[in-house]
Amino acid sequence: MLRFPFIVVGLFALLLSLPLAANSPEETNSSTSVDGENGAHPLLVFGDSLSTAWGMDESEGWVALLEERLADRDAAWEVHNASISGETTAGGRQRLPDNLERTEPDLVILELGGNDGLRGLSPAAMRDNLEAMLDAIDAAGAETLLLGIRIPPNYGPQYTDRFEAVFRDLAEERELAFEPFFLDGIADDDVMMHDDGIHPSAEAQPQLLDNLWPSLKPVLERVETEERQ
Repeated sequence: MLRFPFIVVGLFALLLSLPLAANSPEETNSSTSVDGENGAHPLLVFGDSLSTAWGMDESEGWVALLEERLADRDAAWEVHNASISGETTAGGRQRLPDNLERTEPDLVILELGGNDGLRGLSPAAMRDNLEAMLDAIDAAGAETLLLGIRIPPNYGPQYTDRFEAVFRDLAEERELAFEPFFLDGIADDDVMMHDDGIHPSAEAQPQLLDNLWPSLKPVLERVETEERQ
């Protein structure tokens, strides 16, 4: 679990500061062009500060490490990171259609909801936003890996349970590839976390990738197999 004392003390000041440091969609990193002329499978990472290499060099983040790992596969992949620090599911819902149109992904890693939970926003509204994004991804013909998140019990166990159930229920109902908590083994380790107690450090980034890889790998293989058929 997350290191709650750090979060309780500094949570709201940090949340207010995150959007000020956010990258605009035009500034998000992408190592290759989005035209797909090289025949690579576009992969869109769509998340918040957990996916922006917050507090470190971009090359150290798990998304950059994912790109390196994908380079070893027989099939070509191009990674587009449209994550923004401070993003909520409401903001992501507004931004996603343009990103889907621009990148035309075969696969989307959807990593949003943490800021909804930290701000005590409605789990029902979060679910509605996530469903709208999942519908848009389906309509674009892309696969989805949904990343779940856990939050501190600041708002009580009832809220926490409802929040976490949104991800689990959506994954079960839609039969999605799903990683329930990709900060597992990281959030309670001082070495793996920045002093704010919220963001994983550079040392944690390889573990983040390893945590989601077992859920991601079968989706990659499915996309690659469909290409050969």
